[in-house]
Amino acid sequence: MSRIPTPTADQAPATSQPLLAAVQQKLGTVPNLFRIVANSPPTLEAYLGFSEALGKGELTPATRERIALAVAEVNGCDYCLSAHTYLALNLAKLDEAEITANRSGASNDLTADAAVRFAAKITRQRGQVGEADIAALRQAGYSDGEIVEIVGHVALNVFTNYVNEALKTDIDFPRIGARKAA
Repeated sequence: MSRIPTPTADQAPATSQPLLAAVQQKLGTVPNLFRIVANSPPTLEAYLGFSEALGKGELTPATRERIALAVAEVNGCDYCLSAHTYLALNLAKLDEAEITANRSGASNDLTADAAVRFAAKITRQRGQVGEADIAALRQAGYSDGEIVEIVGHVALNVFTNYVNEALKTDIDFPRIGARKAA
């Protein structure tokens, strides 16, 4: 059970209600993560804005899901592992072998592998990476802008991991458990 209320759209603060309605229209549902964050309208607005902006970036949806899975596994977030496994399978069309690799901080796709390894490393090391890590991304073909996007996706996913772990958001996706928290 969540540690704070998970309001319905009607129970959420008035300024969160139109934001939740937009999520409902876009996704066809309002996952518990959005509903629990709705307790703070500015936080919900910031989360949705950051997510929408990054969605317009150069990274493919599949690579974004790969990063989300790697970060969730490092942080031991069952909610995000459950949500992003569902999205990886159903929207990004990743297979089980790829999802397993992503959760291990890697990818079976050579280009995506550099991004996922980098994302997992900066999550584990709280941003402390070296020149060789950046060089590996460039060698894999990532531009400076895409490198910044990878960092942005890590930050966005760390936020959701922390919300879900701190507040124990009720999982409303098929449950996937972290293998281990780092």
